[in-house]
Amino acid sequence: MTLLEAIEARHSVRKYKDEPIHEEILVILRDRIREINEKASLHIQLVTGEPKAFSGLMAYGSFSGVKNYLVMVGKKGDDLDEKIGYYGEQLVLLAQTLGLNSCWAGLSYSKIPGTYKLDEGEKIGCYIALGYGQTQGKGHKVKDIKEICNASDVTPIWFKKGVEAAILAPTAVNQQKFYLEYLGFQDHSKVPSVSARSLFSMVGYSKIDLGIVKYHFEIGAGKENFKWI
Repeated sequence: MTLLEAIEARHSVRKYKDEPIHEEILVILRDRIREINEKASLHIQLVTGEPKAFSGLMAYGSFSGVKNYLVMVGKKGDDLDEKIGYYGEQLVLLAQTLGLNSCWAGLSYSKIPGTYKLDEGEKIGCYIALGYGQTQGKGHKVKDIKEICNASDVTPIWFKKGVEAAILAPTAVNQQKFYLEYLGFQDHSKVPSVSARSLFSMVGYSKIDLGIVKYHFEIGAGKENFKWI
């Protein structure tokens, strides 16, 4: 499964089978987490075989059977939420290619002492449930493309493909509070520019959403075709 196929196949799943994640898959996930933590200065942690985080008083949202999850941790800063979204979605799509299901969780979990570590200046941004779903989930309603970007008859095909991938990105309560803009060639650059911004949200989590959206856009558009501005 390619990453683009994973984007199309992946849906949020809240109910999981009572089946441990296969060890060979855990090895792949842990290796990738290690790489991301080193590259992005994050402190993402994989917890396995722990049933309490998604079964306590805070675990609303119809979760059941969750025993494996990612604790998305990093140093406090203005860019932390976007980094969590961008790199967390890399792990979510990797998990999908490995036959796992997943669900981003902003509030619907309990922090279980001893299952994670916070170094000085760090905080938890969110959790991501992982495992073998009872179903593969279902697609969500998406906005019209005109609401989320400035694609037109004159914007490049790669931009439109990026938008098509971005519109399938998971966002908090499916709010899709983002806007992508093709800016063309700026400051004599040989590579065209694209901007991505989050819009006002009463729900919150729009910066995490933006990171997820940007990763999806890169997969659809091809990172070599543009630069972020």
